[in-house]
Order: sequence, then structure tokens, then C-alpha cells
Amino acid sequence: MSRPASTTSTGRPPSRRGALTPTLIVVALVVVGFIFFANVWTDVLWYRQLGFLEVFITENLAKIATFAAGFAIMFAAVFFSIRIAYNARPVYAPDSEVRDNLNRYQAQLEPVRRIVMIGLPVLFGLFAGSAAASQWQKVLLFFNQVGFGQPDPQFNMDISFYLMTLPFLGFVTGFLISVVVIAGIAGILTHYLYGSIRLMERGVFTSRAAQIHIAVTGAAFLVLLGVNFWLDRYSSVQSNGGRWAGALYTDVNAVIPTKAILAVAAVLVAILFIVAAVIGRWRLPVIGTAMLIITSILAGGVYPWVIQQFQVRPSEQTLESKYIQRNIENTRKAYGLDGIQETRYDATNTANTGALAPDAQTTANIRLLDPNLISDAFAQLEQYRPYYQFPKALNVDRYEVNGKIQDTVIAVRELNPTNVATNQQGWLNQHVVYTHGYGVVAAKGNKFTVDGKPEFLQSGIPSTGVLGNDTTYEPRIYFGESSPEYSIVGAPDGATPREQDRPSGKEGEGETQYTFKGNGGPNVGSFFNKILYAIKFQSSDLLLSDGVNPESQILYDRNPRERVQKVAPYLTVDGGAYPAVVDGRVKWIVDGYTTSQYFPYSQQKQLSDATADSQTSSGRAVALPNSTVNYIRNSVKATVDAYDGSVTLYAWDDTDPVLKAWQKVFPSTLKPYSEMSGALMSHVRYPEDLFKVQRELLGQYHVTDPTSFYKNNDAWSTPADPTVDTDVKQPPFYMSLQMPDQQKPAFQLTSSFIPQIVNGNARNVLYGFLAADSDAGNQAGVKADGYGKLRLLQIPPETQVPGPGQAQNKFNSDPTVSQALNLLRQGASDVLNGNLLTLPVGGGILYVQPVYLKSTGETSYPTLQRVLVAFGDKVGFAPTLDAALKQLFGGDSGAAAGDSANNGQTPAGPSAPATPAEADAKAQLKAALDEANSAIQAGQAALAAGDFVAYGDAQKKVAAALKKAMDAEAKIPVTAPEASPAPAASGSPSSSPSPSPSPSAGQ
Repeated sequence: MSRPASTTSTGRPPSRRGALTPTLIVVALVVVGFIFFANVWTDVLWYRQLGFLEVFITENLAKIATFAAGFAIMFAAVFFSIRIAYNARPVYAPDSEVRDNLNRYQAQLEPVRRIVMIGLPVLFGLFAGSAAASQWQKVLLFFNQVGFGQPDPQFNMDISFYLMTLPFLGFVTGFLISVVVIAGIAGILTHYLYGSIRLMERGVFTSRAAQIHIAVTGAAFLVLLGVNFWLDRYSSVQSNGGRWAGALYTDVNAVIPTKAILAVAAVLVAILFIVAAVIGRWRLPVIGTAMLIITSILAGGVYPWVIQQFQVRPSEQTLESKYIQRNIENTRKAYGLDGIQETRYDATNTANTGALAPDAQTTANIRLLDPNLISDAFAQLEQYRPYYQFPKALNVDRYEVNGKIQDTVIAVRELNPTNVATNQQGWLNQHVVYTHGYGVVAAKGNKFTVDGKPEFLQSGIPSTGVLGNDTTYEPRIYFGESSPEYSIVGAPDGATPREQDRPSGKEGEGETQYTFKGNGGPNVGSFFNKILYAIKFQSSDLLLSDGVNPESQILYDRNPRERVQKVAPYLTVDGGAYPAVVDGRVKWIVDGYTTSQYFPYSQQKQLSDATADSQTSSGRAVALPNSTVNYIRNSVKATVDAYDGSVTLYAWDDTDPVLKAWQKVFPSTLKPYSEMSGALMSHVRYPEDLFKVQRELLGQYHVTDPTSFYKNNDAWSTPADPTVDTDVKQPPFYMSLQMPDQQKPAFQLTSSFIPQIVNGNARNVLYGFLAADSDAGNQAGVKADGYGKLRLLQIPPETQVPGPGQAQNKFNSDPTVSQALNLLRQGASDVLNGNLLTLPVGGGILYVQPVYLKSTGETSYPTLQRVLVAFGDKVGFAPTLDAALKQLFGGDSGAAAGDSANNGQTPAGPSAPATPAEADAKAQLKAALDEANSAIQAGQAALAAGDFVAYGDAQKKVAAALKKAMDAEAKIPVTAPEASPAPAASGSPSSSPSPSPSPSAGQ
């Protein structure tokens, strides 16, 4: 009986071999492809909504084009090299053991030979294309370059050649060398595999075709090597391998000439390879190659070493002087230091009566609120709900208040959705309900309330103050430094609002809901877009939730710095974005830099190292990337709207050739700075990270004489921050300050210099003070002529002005100060030293440091209680800045300029004999301090005995006694130039009154 045709001998239907595997592969490719498409298309939607689709298209077209070019070149070279070698295989080959092995390899390779001959070039092409695509910026700069109009000092080539042409040529040459080497190796291996090259007893047998192949490959490699040698001549002016950047004596007189010789020699040897391919004789190219190697060793290595050791080293100062001068001049140009104004400042250490009179406006505006310490106070006083937060470090800006410019400490009340109750941290709350922060909080920089709290200019919910209210500016913060990953906002008209807007601001008010009304993100209402974004954020809730409606927008990439970086990928973005209320909106202002590492004769710096200080080490500031630069310009000012996330780029330094080149690439993305509103212009400031880089260079490059520069006997360092325990640099400080040559105060960014730190040691005396004018313009929108001007005060070393470290040490070791602070530390409070400000006033250097007290407990926050000042060897310590300055300069020091100098308190009157009431107050103060000392002793005894109840009672008595002391002290006018006496050390009877503050005492 015959079987049906559809069955096998076992009775089972035949299986369809291989059907499942291809199906799975196809499905996997479709899934991967759709995921890739989802990420690309959501980027298109993001850029299109923001108005920067041109950037996305141009950048990706450039990457695709360079990828395609790199892939095509590598693929073609490897493919034809293998193909030519395969087609040139001998039909018959002598039998040998080696040949037998090769036959086995050929037999194994033959079934997949076609796949390998295509797959191998494709694989190398993919690697090459990826490497080429990463260089897209060099390609675009080369084809859109703009001249600098200034030549380099060695080759007389325009600077643009080094920044925009040479990097591209170097990339192309290096890429082609890699192509020739890889293709050559692939061809030689193919020749060997198929018998065109054989190892024999008498040597190596090479067929005629293989010889020609090797000769052409060798010639191409040598030509490219010659080009590389020739380009190396120009690269020598970018060298950072010597003691100074650029081409030095040995480079100019030995390296550059030998590179030219090697370039010519390489081309000549390449010609010998071509000749050998024609005549079939290899003696000449072999000899030529050997001579080239010997020449490169002798001329490229030995000869320069001999010149350096036996000619330069004995007379280095004389021979290198010319090149050191080039390095100084070009480094200062590249970092914007060539226009710095340097002035000798013969500082005095004597605090003369009335010395502060010319600087009354400066001293009246000295900022006492430390933006790095006051965040907790903002949080406790203005946070309102756990789902709000303030940054660790606040920002310093200035606003016009009652016709006067007021230094301001400012922050936005951002959202912190992770701090919602655990049982309410569902997807809907995280992404639909809690979507935005609320309002700006700002306080006067130079004033505080009677109990040491910030004196707010803008605060509250609803937001009120001099900067505006809920009806005059938009307080909602959808885009900020701590915004959620993404939020779904927006709804049709008439729909019930679902976003938590703000809590009640007054008793009787309820929580309010809100619906976003701007254009802040791509629409996510359609089913297709839901799928795309569900894939992008790996969230099925986004696809299924009823929180997503037809009018919904999705907000993401919300950090201001990251938004600017995405729309301007050619910029290095400053580590600090700061908020400002501008034209009824909260705007984040972000600084962008054009940078390069190819400026000739300019010293390179790593941005991460140059901008590191106590703020970056503590996490309060964002560190710049670990990239190396030797040219930097603050070419772009950007704004990000905190409500709708719109980004505006302004061409700030419109003379920068690098920016001009990028404007040719992205012609519609930047606006001229003349389109800035006056309100925005008045809040633009000198960027902090640029200033850090410049001060790092000025440590050496304030010296312009090559002889002194060579000796390095006047190098400076940025002082360590004396207010922290770790050895990290002091950050620069923003403040309103009138420099000696200025007619009125200006908003400045400042830093100081001490002698160079060697092996961790340095004399902590002040050698220099640097200030950058940060007033960009006024409300009329006119750019200020003085903006960005760097002023350097050089202090003669013989004056021995104390540096920040010495000033802090004086504060810590002064008996009056230390005893008072030690008494405070015995209670339930911590003493916090605020930022130590340095000011060139009164003919010398004044140091000002606010002192904060913070009681223990989770809800505690620092309050400003005292001010420390130092001038020369004198120290002042008082409840107010004016009182502290009077201790140094006397009652008619000229420090006061209205109530600002007294921090909002009633100014002290002139010296007069003590009244009965004053004498009684002093007696009360002494009695209160004695009571405090007794309570401290009792507390220490109780603690030693392990009686914690008694210890707690004693601490309450200490606090009560300190409160009495503060009340009594407030009745005593400060008139004497010396600091008020302090109590004896803890544990001994108090013999004299002291202005000892209490964390809860009033001012």
C-alpha cells in the first residue's frame, strides 16, 4: 500500500525547515527598526516644536554624509583589495605541506566566500563610517570657515587655517592611512590564502600580481605618510609637549625642517615603489624604505634631541625668549586676556578713620547673604509643601528697586515629585498631577530681618513682591534644573484641570488646579504618538492612562542647560544657569562658549580642572566636561522660558570667527544681541566658568616679560576656600563693587590671587585681585561698553596684605571672636562661616564674612547673626556690618550710606558718655553672660555624670541666658573702634561682657 505523498516513512508530515528562524529574525529586525524609528521621530517632533528642526536635520545629514563617505571609502578599498587578490590567484600551485593546509582552508571558506568577501568590507566600513561621523563638526567647520584676519607668527597662515582647515586635513589623512593599511592587509592575506604569496625554503614567493598590489599599497601609504609629515610642520605650533605651548627653538630649527625633508623623502620612496611595480625589481624601494626609517629616527628624533640638549639647554632662556613671547601673546589672545587692564595697587594695612568714605556705595551693598548657605532658610520659610524644593546653591543677580540697583539672592521654587507621600507616587501623580514648580523667591543680598532671616523682595504663594505678582508675571516653573523626566500637560477647553497648581497661600484658601496653556512640547494625543512615546519612555501607562487626552503635550528634556546643548551642539555650555524675571516671564539665562584646542602657541587647559572649586566639589555647581581647550569665547547668550521651555539663542560675541562659521551652518538659529529686550540685557552677567578659566591662566600669564615668565618667579595661584575643610579653590563671587578707576559701583565677578602653591605650600598673602565687569546693559537695551572688561589689581609683595587664608585664621584665632563663638557652640547651635568676600576699599583690602547660626533639628535653618570684618591686622565682630566696620575705621569711617549699611537696623549714634540706662544694660549683659557660663558648667558636669535630663535643663538655661544677653546688648550703642569684649572661656567665670548672639535672638 503506497503512502500519501504528503507523509514521510514515519507517517509524520514533513517539517518546513528553517521557517521559524527567518521569521524570528524578521520580527526582531522589525521591532528594533521600529524602536529606532520611535526615537528618531520623537526627536524630530521635539526639535520641530521648539523651532530648531534645522539643527536636527543639518547635524544628522552631516553625520550621515560623513558616515556614508567613510563607509564607502573603506568598503571600496577593502572589497577591491580582496577582489583583486582573489582574481589574481594562481590556477596551479606547487604541492607542499603548506599548500595542502591552504587547500583545506580554501575548501572550508568556499561555501561562504561570497558572504565573507562582502561582509568583511561591510564590517570595516561600518567601523570606519562611525569613526568618520563623529568628526562631523570638523567637516562642517572646514566647508564653512571664516577667517580670523590675523596670521600665526611662524608660518604666517591665518588662524582659521589652524582651527578649521588643519584639523580637517589631519582627520582625512589619518582616515586614509587607516584605509590603506586595512585594505593592504586584507589584500595580502587574500594573496597568501590563495597562493599568490608563499613561504618557501629559499624565501618568499610572490606572484607578479601580488607584487604590483603590494607596490601600489606601499606607494599610497608613503604618499599619505608624506602628507602627514608635511602637515606635522603646521601642527608643531599647536604642540603642548614642551615647557611652553607652540613651536619652540628646537621645533623651529630642527623638527620643522626635518619634517619637510621626511615628507619629500616619503614621496620619493613612494615613486620607487611604483617603479618597482613596473620593472619588477625591489632593491631600490627596499633600500629607500630602510633609508626613510633611518632618516626618520635620526632626523626626527636624534637630531632634535641633540639640538635640545647641547644647544638649547645651556642657553635656554636666551634662545627660547622669542618663542615664550609668542606663547604669552597668543595665549592671552586665545583666552580673551589681551585687553585686561592691569593696575598697581599699593594697598595699606592701616584702617584710617574716614577711609571708607569714597567707597560708601560699595560698603552699603556688600552682600551678606551667602547663596550657598541660605538655601535651607529659603526652604523652611518659602517651600510651603514637601513637593517643592530649592537648589543647594542659590544665584546672585541684581534688580532695580526704588530706583537703585539691589544685589539679590534668587531661586525658583521647583517641583520635587519624589517627595510626595509614598502611597501617592503612582504614574498619574508623578507625570500628570505634579508637573510644575511655582514662583521665584528673591531676597536682598545686603540686608536681613531683626532675627537674622532673609529680607525678601519676592516671596509667597501667591507670589508677591517688587518683581511682580501672579497677575504681572507667570510664576509657574515647568522647565528647571530639577524638573521631572517628563510630564503630560494640557487639556481641551472646558475640561477639568488635573495639574496640582499651588497650595493655599492664606488661611481659608484651598488647593488650586491648573491646565497648561502654552506650547511647551510635542502633541502626544494621537494613538500613534502615544505608542512612540510609550516606547521612548518605556511606559505602558502613557499609552493606556486616561490622563492623556487629544490636546495633551509631553514635556521632556527640561533642564535649561541640556535644552541649550541640544539646539546648539557646537557650544560648550556653562555649568550654571540662573533665573531672572524678565518681561513678565521667568527666564533661565545660559552662557554658551565656542572653544577649540587648535589655537597656535596657546596654552591648553582642561575645562574640568580649570573650573573646579569648592562649589563643584560639594555638588552645588555643575562641573564642565573633561575636555581640553586653548581657545574660548562667550559667544552665545541663551534664554529658556521656565513656563513653555522656548529657547532663544543670541549671538553675543558677533566678532568671533568660530561663531560666524557656525552661523553659516545654522543660519536661522541665532538672533543678534540687539534683539534682546532691555529687561533681559540688564540681567546678563559675565559667565562664571569663563572667568574661572581666565583666572587659572592669569596665574602665570599676568607676566608679559619673557625673562620673568621663564624664571616663573612671579606665578600666582587661586587661594583655597578657607571656609571648607578640603583643599579646593575658592569660588569667584558676584557683588556690586567700585574698582579704584571706576566712578560708580558695577556688578562684578571677583577673585583673588596668592603666590604659587608649590608642594601644597604657599604664603597666604594677597598678590592680585581680579574683577570682571558684569553689567551688560541697561533697561533701554543698550550694550554697555565696559561689559567684560577685566581689571587686575597687582599688589606689591612687600605690602604683605593678608590673603583669604590668613584673614580666616585671624577670625578663628582672635580672642574676642573665638571666645564668643565657642560660647555659642556650647549650646544647641552650629556656627556656620559664610563666604569670605574680598573687597579693595579704603585704600587696602577689606574682608567680610557673615556668621550664621543653625540650631539642631530637622526644621532648623541658618540665620545671619554676626558679621566679621578684617583690614590688615585688625578684626571687627558685630551684629551688623556697619557696627563691625566702625570697630575698624571709627565712628566717622564713612561706611554708612543710608540704612543699607546697617542691614536695615537703626544706625548707632556718635560716641557719648554712658547714660544710666546704658550702664544698666551693660550690667544686665554681664549678669546674663555669667548666668550662661554657670549653666554651661552645670551642663558639662551633668553630661560627665550621665544625667541627660539635667544636661537638657542646663541647655535651656543657656539659651535663656543668651537671649537675655542679646536683649541687653541691643540697648548698648556701638561707638568704640575696638571689638566688644567677650566672656572668658567656657568653664571660667565671665569677667567682661560680650556680644554673644543666640540663634533665636533678635538683631
